[in-house]
Order: sequence, then structure tokens, then C-alpha cells
Amino acid sequence: MHNQYHTDVLVVGGGTGGTAAAIQAARRGAKVILVSEFDWLGGMLTSAGVTVPDGNELKAFQTGLWGEFLHELHAEQSEGLDNSWVSFFSYEPRIGAQIFANWVNALPNLQWISGYVPLEVLRQGNCITGVRFDSFTVHAKITIDGTELGDLLALGEIPYRWGWELQSTFGEKSAPVEYSYLTQKYSVQAPTWVVVMQDFGSDAPAIPKALNYDESLFIGAWDNYGAEKFMNYGRLPGNRFMINWPLKGNDWGENVGRLVEQEPKRQEFLQECFWHSQNFAHFIQSQLGKRYGLAPDVFPARELFNNISTSFALHPYYRESRRLIGLTTLCEQDILPSDGGNAAPLHEDAIAIGNYANDHHYPGIEFPLQPKSIRWGGRWTGTPFTIPYRCLVPADVDGFFACEKNISVSHIANGATRLQPVAMNIGQAVGMAAALCIENSIHPRYLQVKTLQISLIENLYLPNAIVPFFNLTLDNPEWLKWQKYYIDNPTVYPISGVCPSIAENQCLYIHENSVKIRNNKYVTGIFHLCSQQDYIFTVTTPSQYEGQTWQLVTLHPHVDSILKNLTSGELIKLWGRYNSAGNWLLVEHIEK
Repeated sequence: MHNQYHTDVLVVGGGTGGTAAAIQAARRGAKVILVSEFDWLGGMLTSAGVTVPDGNELKAFQTGLWGEFLHELHAEQSEGLDNSWVSFFSYEPRIGAQIFANWVNALPNLQWISGYVPLEVLRQGNCITGVRFDSFTVHAKITIDGTELGDLLALGEIPYRWGWELQSTFGEKSAPVEYSYLTQKYSVQAPTWVVVMQDFGSDAPAIPKALNYDESLFIGAWDNYGAEKFMNYGRLPGNRFMINWPLKGNDWGENVGRLVEQEPKRQEFLQECFWHSQNFAHFIQSQLGKRYGLAPDVFPARELFNNISTSFALHPYYRESRRLIGLTTLCEQDILPSDGGNAAPLHEDAIAIGNYANDHHYPGIEFPLQPKSIRWGGRWTGTPFTIPYRCLVPADVDGFFACEKNISVSHIANGATRLQPVAMNIGQAVGMAAALCIENSIHPRYLQVKTLQISLIENLYLPNAIVPFFNLTLDNPEWLKWQKYYIDNPTVYPISGVCPSIAENQCLYIHENSVKIRNNKYVTGIFHLCSQQDYIFTVTTPSQYEGQTWQLVTLHPHVDSILKNLTSGELIKLWGRYNSAGNWLLVEHIEK
């Protein structure tokens, strides 16, 4: 029997963006059906195993569903989130998956169906009206593509791009002038099949070689890092390690175009990708000792290419997919800092923010990009930028949104927009927009973006910032005022990324933050200024840390303000959390 369902909003794909879109649309009151391929929701953040997310880490950018997710992680993971050095947040995949499942199950107007992939997109003229699956069809007023590879774009014959654009297309300085060996070898960025390893302290079960094992592919993988730092890159609680390593590691991009070819070719690529990750795990064990083995019970048991495994992610971490041709295309110029500033220009129709560096993965090939990294809070972060609403909406198709790595973005800019927090922000905006379209009986092209922007920043759960400021956090009583002001006046957005009306009064919030952590342990020591935004701290007390030298970093604007004004040699008292993987103290409060 082939069932027929009718709903307001259909979300296909349970990845980061799709899950966020379904939750937000349902929270707004729309009737939603979410169809996912896997039993876990969250995509990159869970089922793909990338549980050390990058970007939007600063306190000012921890808003909306992304901020809620971090809050839930802190509450659910007793060991804390300061475990790795590639991210300030690392957690067990099962915890993240349970958070998403709890949110979905709490919404009676959201029906989640797992275990299905789309087979056909339904259209009436230029309007998408639903999707057919193996045993049912969903008819919807709004359909959202939240798949990892933009599958609905292809099935629905919705115009899209795949792969590189030349410099002449969008005027991007990092784009190639002409097609080359690189563009031919890697049509898109390489995916990675994440595997989680564990330090058992003694002999672990042997990790067998997979087919096509070639040790030469991995030799030198942790040169210039050392074995310990390499393993701590994606360290998780319980002496576990997320293996997602780009340097002679488990990125796999050989003939990556097979991902969007017929199913046999796609399965061929996936098998090679899985084997490559297994072979890298075997290499790690052979080089670093038998104490390192495959971590058990990380993911649901699933047969992967004749292996029953709970150590490998349910699917690869896809960095790039088919990309919608939308009402506008986000390009490299839109994510780079304005001349003389630390922030990108603010889009008039901004609906989400990101700040990650532009990061591309092509195994064995160095690909230089225009820099967008900056130092802030004693560490490297990225230029904040915004996602325009118009890149979520097709140019000529109604009833449809993109909400994942499939938005209308250039190949070059995708390196910054593909990250987990950005996809979650985009998904939340799309979910809110879809619900507003239902409320007003309109198609996405005709939605008043100002209505969407106000709905996001006034969200009743946790407001979602769409105007990025380093120094404007949600606990600031003027947060909503300044979000609304710059939404109405985008041309006066300061290229510094600093809200000028807040900077002078920042000291008002130091006491409030210090009270929250007053009962936490503190350390005393000597502050050293190595260079601008590069701080070192030599511990004097307590005695068990005396003489140790740590880097000082922070995610809080009030702490950043103090650090910038300290003088080398000052004796200071700090409250914070020490991260041994990164040898840094994540500072919450400072007293001189």
C-alpha cells in the first residue's frame, strides 16, 4: 500500500540544516513532516561524526538553535566540552543525536519518518508540490531540501551548480582563471568518513587492513604536530578520538563526481571512502601502538560494506553538494572583511551569520585562498559574515527552499558556509520562513524578509542573531535594540564588527559575569603579551600548577577587552577552564 500524506511543510533530509528547519517550522506552528535516511538526526553534528564543530564559537555568536544546542550539550555531558584543540566543543555523538530526537519528539505537529530517501519530486508547472518515497508520497505547500548532496535539486530539475566556477564568473580572486589539473581531479571538496578511535591503555583488537591499502598515502600524516597533538585534534571524552584529519589522513576525493552519478558509481565511491578511513585507522594503530583501537558503541550498529561497525559514522562528512542557482549567489567577496575592517559587509536581507575561515580540502594539493582569519580573544577566529535570504530561494521555482550545503553559493565561498553552525542557522531561518509562508499563503519569493528577520531575533526560545557583532551578546539588555537598528540601517553597519554603542559601556557586564563563576576555582600568575592578541600566562598558584605556562583565550567580549589592555609582567587572577589538549586556559573572568 502506498500511503499519501498532506502537510504544510515537508523537510527531506535529517542533516544539520534539515533538522533545524523542521524544528523551527514546527515550533512556529506549521504542520511538518521530516523524512530522513538515517535513524539519527543532525547530520554533520551527529550521524556524520563531526562532533567537534567549527565556527560561531564566540559567545556573541552562540544564538538561536545553535546556542540552544551548546546549552544542552553542556547540561548533558558531565565531562565538559573542552576536550580537543580544533574546537571549543567536543561531545559524544549519541548525546547530540538524543538532543535532536528530544526536540523533535516534543513537537506534536512534527512527524518524523526515518529510513527513506527521495525518489521523485512532484511539480505542477514551476511549483514543487511534494516528494515520492518508496512506500509513501508527501504532498506539501512548502518543500525543503535538507539532503547532504542536494538530491531534490536534481530530482526536481531545479537549476543548480556542481563544482568550480572560474574567476570570470563571479570575480572571485581565489577562483582559478582557467580549468586545471586541480579542478579536473577534484570537482568538489573531498568528503571524509569519520572513524572514532579509543586509547584502551593496553592491547586493543587489531584493525584489519581494507582493500587497496597503501601505507605511502599516510606517511607523514602528523609531521610538525607530533603523535599526541595529532590524536588530541578531535579528542572526545573517555579517551576517544574523532579521526577527521586532512593532512595525509582520511579525506577521500578520488573521482568525487561519482557521488552525483548513478547509484552503482555512488556506492563505489562510498566504499572506497570507507576503506580509506579504515586503512588510516589501521595505519594509526600500526604506528602509535596497539593501545589505540576502534572505539565501541559510538554509533548505531550498521552494516557498512560487509562490516558491522559502531566505530564509523553512519555516512561521510560531505563538505560540498549540488548548489542551488538562487535569486542571488553568495560569493567570496561576501565572506571577506571589508577594506580596513574585521567584518564582511552586512546584507540587507541577512538571515543567518557565520564566521569560519574559508577552508577547502583537496588531498595532496595546497590551494591558497584569500585570507579571512583574524585574531580575537587570544586565538584565531574568522571574519563574521551574513547569509542573504535570496540565496535560499530558487530564481524561477516556487514552493521550495534549500537549507544545507545546497544553498546558492559559489564553490569558493562554500568553504566558509558549509560549517555546522552556519548550516544550523540557515536551517532555522528556512524553517521560520517556511512557517511564515504558510501563515501568509505565499511562496518564498514573495515573503517580506523584514518579517522573517524580526521573527528570528524575537524568537521565543532563544533569539537568533542575524547582525554579527563581536561585543553584543544575548545577555546584554540592548541586544534586541541594536539588532533591529542595523536591520533597518544595514549600510551603517561598522566594518570593525564592533557595536560602537556597546564598547564604551562594556564594563557594566563584567561584574555580572564574575558573579556567575565566583565559586569556580581560580589561578594566579604572570601575564605575558607575546604579540597582538597572543597571550601567555605563567602560573604561580595553586602549587600543583606552579611554573606551568598556558596560552590565554576567551570567547567573552568583556574578557577580550581586559586582555587587550593588560601589560606584560602584571600579576592577575583568572577564573576559567584549562584544556590540556590545547594547553590553553579558556578565561571567564579576570581580576588584577
